Amino acid sequence: MRDNVILPTSIGAPSELPLAAVPGASRPSGGADFGSTLRQAVDGVERLQLDGDDQSRRQALGAGNLHETSIALEKADIAMRVLVKARNKAVDAYHEIMRMSV
Repeated sequence: MRDNVILPTSIGAPSELPLAAVPGASRPSGGADFGSTLRQAVDGVERLQLDGDDQSRRQALGAGNLHETSIALEKADIAMRVLVKARNKAVDAYHEIMRMSV
């Protein structure tokens, strides 16, 4: 039995990384780095925000559907809340690492 760590590369698609490779600072070949994964998440939230804005604009002009507008705005709100929570966790982790003595 191998000791593996399951790392999520995207929702529903985990990849296995040998446990021995985790302490090293090298990036696994073929995997996405943290920066690009974070950029994709932020871009996704931005797309949801823009979609909510677009739906609101159409609704204000009388051409939109109230249900679709409500759903788009709620999706954007939830995505932003999740992104803020993830940012707060990352900042807390950074502060915890900075407090560690070497």
